[in-house]
Amino acid sequence: METAFKRTLDAIFPVDRTPEAEGQARLDNLTKPVGSLGRLEELALQLYLIQGGQPPQADPMRIYTVAGDHGVNAEGVSPYPQEVTRQMVLNFLADGAGINVLAKTVGAELFVVDAGCCGGPFDEHPALIQAKVAPGTANLAEGPAMTREQCVEALMLGVSLADRAHADGVKVLGTGEMGISNTTPSTALYAAHLGLDPAGLTGPGAGLPEGSLAAKTAVIRRGLEANKQAVDSGDPVDILAALGGFEIAALAGLVLGGAKNRQLVCVDGFISTAAYLAAWKIHPAVKDYCLLSHASAEPGYSAVVEAMGVTPYLHLGFRLGEGTGAACAMFLVRAAANIYNQMATFASAGVSESA
Repeated sequence: METAFKRTLDAIFPVDRTPEAEGQARLDNLTKPVGSLGRLEELALQLYLIQGGQPPQADPMRIYTVAGDHGVNAEGVSPYPQEVTRQMVLNFLADGAGINVLAKTVGAELFVVDAGCCGGPFDEHPALIQAKVAPGTANLAEGPAMTREQCVEALMLGVSLADRAHADGVKVLGTGEMGISNTTPSTALYAAHLGLDPAGLTGPGAGLPEGSLAAKTAVIRRGLEANKQAVDSGDPVDILAALGGFEIAALAGLVLGGAKNRQLVCVDGFISTAAYLAAWKIHPAVKDYCLLSHASAEPGYSAVVEAMGVTPYLHLGFRLGEGTGAACAMFLVRAAANIYNQMATFASAGVSESA
């Protein structure tokens, strides 16, 4: 598995910027003041470069909502019991969740992935991918959440999801997740990778009362101390194994696989951004292939994106996860592609250019 993972990393390259001037020239020649569509133009150019200097295509789009459970839930870091992860997987498959509605609205295909839910297999369903690495992680507050082997397996699961989409012609991917207590491993990953104080990052997640945040912060500090050797090593895979989750590692693999396949990846909120951060630490070139969909309402998110030097596209107060922010960002991706391809130029429209 390590050999296959290394082959994946060896196949990731930064985008070729040779066509950039030509793509920018077209955007500048559309019937509008230069740069007047702001970040939509940036997104159109990013998609154009990812796709090798061809007229950008947004469709087909696909979202993977990846589920996994967490041993750290035993520490009382979530107001919800662990069985809610499994119940929400069933809700996704019954088309009853926010991500189902938004994926349909934007025209994105949705698959649900069991990367590490507690319990046995689910009943088969055409929208379900059963790839359980293990039935939940160990408690990161007491030691590594995963073995390195399990982590690499989850990473390669994510790569396989990107490959499956690529084989189906998918141009744009969206990351989504479900896992009770998964803001805790995400916060631990941010603290480990960015050197930020957990006290400034720890938020309510799925609705933890304000009075419980200090205890949640203490759990994260315990996890960082219990896994100090991995954190101090600086090895991003070892850090992910120690502090992450199966769904987080699979989403990191999805980002890596998307970069390998030259697919744009719309990264969702707090948990998905932790997966993106892990992937970015593993291979920095993934940044060329990703956008941060929205600014999570989790209190620590603004410090995270500032430390990473990235700017999310949307500010909607979202904190649901599931891929809901990624789905909304897909509207912007389609709009960016259509602006590039369908707007008239000054010459074709017979409009006079500025002096």
